[in-house]
Amino acid sequence: MIRDRYRLLERLRAVHAAIRDAIAAACLADPPEARAAVVGEEGGDTIFAIDRVSEATLLAHFDALAEEWPHVLIAEGLGTSGQVVLPRGSDPARAELRIIVDPIDGTRGLMYDKRPAWILTGVAPNHGPGTSLADIELALQTEIPLPRQYLSDAFWAVAGEGVGGERRDRLTGATHPLAPRPSRATTIAQGYGGIARFFPGGRDELAAVEEALIRRVLGTSGGRALTFEDQYISTGGQLYELIMGHDRWLADLRPLLRPVLQRRGQWPIMCCHPYDLCTELIAREAGVIITDERGRRIAAPLDVHSSVAWIGYANAAIRAQVEPALRLALRERGLLPPTATPQVV
Repeated sequence: MIRDRYRLLERLRAVHAAIRDAIAAACLADPPEARAAVVGEEGGDTIFAIDRVSEATLLAHFDALAEEWPHVLIAEGLGTSGQVVLPRGSDPARAELRIIVDPIDGTRGLMYDKRPAWILTGVAPNHGPGTSLADIELALQTEIPLPRQYLSDAFWAVAGEGVGGERRDRLTGATHPLAPRPSRATTIAQGYGGIARFFPGGRDELAAVEEALIRRVLGTSGGRALTFEDQYISTGGQLYELIMGHDRWLADLRPLLRPVLQRRGQWPIMCCHPYDLCTELIAREAGVIITDERGRRIAAPLDVHSSVAWIGYANAAIRAQVEPALRLALRERGLLPPTATPQVV
């Protein structure tokens, strides 16, 4: 169990606030073109100029944090390994924690003033390189608002103890408690949900899976709109939409496309990484059901390279409606082996 976890939580909330404010100030000062300048490629993702603002703030605060909680910090921008041991030069085997961070999840939407981004952090006891998302005991995510947006939300969770939340007014500095409220709907009809298909490459396959799922669950449209989708290019943002009841189900299945893309002679597309999903504990503590593509608890290693598929359901009724149809549609298109046996979580 994490030592002094509530004091650690408060320290990390302060780190999130500092990163949020630094990025918000940069967004006000710099035009979208300056924020969007490409400065590197790391951890399988493109690094933009706005990312460097968060990285500098991140390292300064985590260096200080290591004086009390020695840890392995895992994030993009830390070289090819994607990690650094703090205090610097210390033995990773003696680190107390492994902390995985995405300083800006949703960079593309933020830098073009389209959608808010999120700061994501997950903390696990250090079990060595095998430490996984399933070991995370403390998580928090903080919204990075658009320049024209005056409210900013944050959620945090300690394993087994529920979710805390806060809404901050940037104009006055006032804060108010914010409670999660996942949808209680028992059907996907007339609700938001869908399969992530953010980037070119395999979009047709993912759309075909979603179409087949909706036909099985709801039948044909008869000229009516049956469901709706919102492609929010931020895993933290997607989890927020489930936590707040805006979406009833979401799936990111991009890693399953690799065999299809190989047959087509296409390059693999960019996928969700463990740092993108490091706050799924918050969603689970809020009552949202999060699984991998086979219905199991997600246990990807804490690194910056692994590709992760995940599915989120607002509640058990939505899962019962969506999961069988989704699994069948995936098998029909050869994206999920027929021997896959679900493990209920």
